[in-house]
Amino acid sequence: MNRKTLYNAPLYKHSELTEQIIGAFYTVYSTLGYGFLEDVYEKAMEIELKKRGLTPKTQMPIEVYYADQMIGQYYADIVVNDLVIIELKAAKYLVAEHEAQLLNYLKATRYEVGLLLNFGPKPETKRRSFNNARKEWLVAKDKS
Repeated sequence: MNRKTLYNAPLYKHSELTEQIIGAFYTVYSTLGYGFLEDVYEKAMEIELKKRGLTPKTQMPIEVYYADQMIGQYYADIVVNDLVIIELKAAKYLVAEHEAQLLNYLKATRYEVGLLLNFGPKPETKRRSFNNARKEWLVAKDKS
């Protein structure tokens, strides 16, 4: 059965955008390969995402809240179209800690979709999401 006839809507939130980002990742990986530091890949991704008509923001400061208080700040490698957080790695392979880092970023912010992109010996991608309705701090903030 044809998959397109089964689904009228995207399978995942922001799936069209994440597909464009992953396409950009593979283009950069095919061009640069493995062995550079993350900041090289970050700059290349920024260029490639812009070429595709997307709006990337690199090293975007994001505040982390707990009990309605700002407790820290981190810098997202890239945020695309103010919708998707990208965490870049240049590691031998992805490990659970990398995924936990991305999921924690999603839990602590209003962003619901994140991509973990590894420019390792073999290209790796992981997509993670965390629905805003499940974020107690955000739900409580919206009710006040």
